[in-house]
Amino acid sequence: MRTERNLTRRLDRVFARLDREPERPAHIDVPTMSRHRVVLFTATLAFYLAIVWAVVISSWLVRLDWQVMFFRPYQQWPQIHAFLDYYVVLGQRGPTAVMVAAWLGWRSWRQHTLRPLLTLAASLLLLNITVGAAKLGMGRLGPHYATVIGSNEMGLGGDIFPSGHTANAVVTWGILAYLASSPRARRWLSAVSAVTSLGVGLTTVYLGTHWLSDVLLGWAAGLLILLALPWFEPLVTRAETALFDLRDRWRARRGRTVPVPAVPVTPVVLKPRTAADQHAPAREPVASVRGSRAPIHLAPGPHTARSERTPVTPAGSRRPPHADRVPRGTSQPVRPLTGG
Repeated sequence: MRTERNLTRRLDRVFARLDREPERPAHIDVPTMSRHRVVLFTATLAFYLAIVWAVVISSWLVRLDWQVMFFRPYQQWPQIHAFLDYYVVLGQRGPTAVMVAAWLGWRSWRQHTLRPLLTLAASLLLLNITVGAAKLGMGRLGPHYATVIGSNEMGLGGDIFPSGHTANAVVTWGILAYLASSPRARRWLSAVSAVTSLGVGLTTVYLGTHWLSDVLLGWAAGLLILLALPWFEPLVTRAETALFDLRDRWRARRGRTVPVPAVPVTPVVLKPRTAADQHAPAREPVASVRGSRAPIHLAPGPHTARSERTPVTPAGSRRPPHADRVPRGTSQPVRPLTGG
């Protein structure tokens, strides 16, 4: 019984929160380009360039790529192949963008701000430009289309370096942590996005669609975009202001905002009271005549206890008075005994 009451109260709280009028938060935590973030960005960029250089010169990293490819993980563990075919969808741009955009769109509506959606759009635009340019510029072939054993397969018209699935998983799920409203939520979402993107990258290696170095470069590419987002916050703010101004102009053009006309107020002139007014009989207030109304049927009120109800009979005992009865607390005279 108590469990049902607690569940009912929690559901009432949830629905009351959903029915509440959407309002913009007083303070929106916008990340800034701090010194710590600049150091991480610089270190990630150096790692990115090191991976590219190691592949270009066909170093030990390329030999490791070939060893993993010949190992063929999808043949070593075929029992998880069906599950990973579905799990890799978490790195595809279309489905993940729709899911994250739906959540951020609801959050934008609740907070009366376009920043979550605009930040997601900016991150995906940066992802398409940077990762797409790197793919087309380096033109590396994938493991299934490799031509020469031991070569880096660069400049042959491919488009798999860096891994787009991995970079998209880092950016799409990492944007939730970037837009988190509390430090605790940011830590949890950062851990979830890191594990998800790590799993997506390793899944592409398992399926044989990417080299291991492709996945490493995809992680670095996605992390660079997340670390660079504070530099684009002023642009996001200007875009949001411009969109709200455009909305206001469109509403004004459609005639949705109708100005309320000002009601002219006539000043009341007060006159001094004369002697004749003092001796005049006072006027009785005239009750305002109201039209006849239909009888109003009120719903029954809340249940009250018996002790709180108004008594319908006068206070006191409802028994008839008896002359031969003596009130309590007084001594009763002894009656003489008479013989029968």
